Amino acid sequence: MPRSARRAPHAAHDVACRLPRGVAARARRIRLLVLDADGVLTDGRLHYGRTRETLMVFHVHDGLGIKLAQASGLIVAILSGRASPMLRRRAAELGVRDVYTGITDKGTALAELLVRLRIPAEETACMGDDLPDLPLLSRAGLSLSVPNGVPEARAAAHYVTRRPGGQGAVREAIELILKAQGRWSRILEAHR
Repeated sequence: MPRSARRAPHAAHDVACRLPRGVAARARRIRLLVLDADGVLTDGRLHYGRTRETLMVFHVHDGLGIKLAQASGLIVAILSGRASPMLRRRAAELGVRDVYTGITDKGTALAELLVRLRIPAEETACMGDDLPDLPLLSRAGLSLSVPNGVPEARAAAHYVTRRPGGQGAVREAIELILKAQGRWSRILEAHR
């Protein structure tokens, strides 16, 4: 069958058929997506330049996914254990307002964010890849990890993406949420 004649899955039912039990139901409730940076928005590697700056590489699919999530009414936040001007710059380019860097206690930071935004944990998705992210994953209504995450993070997740961190994993997670909420078909129609 020619590629143009293939029907792309777009209904919430289509996505629910491919997800582990309960994940689609959890995804339907999400209003807030909280992302770790190193290992989720990036591949986790740090590149040091000659002038001691740390360079980070971000995937454009993740960036568009974040913009689509925001345009669909989801709030996106970033909680990172490392302070990074590069991360702040990328977040600003994407219009992400809730960016917290240099966080040593992500559980407390998440609790404060939820109070400030008046969003319950059950309506929050958190995506992480390492031990400092476990408090996020354990409190979230939908916890997400990446295949290159540590075993403990993957075990704590309701869903592990197929794509690795820094290579479209955030986009995959956003598509999962938007498809479960029945919003993806409208996004596709707007881009045809």
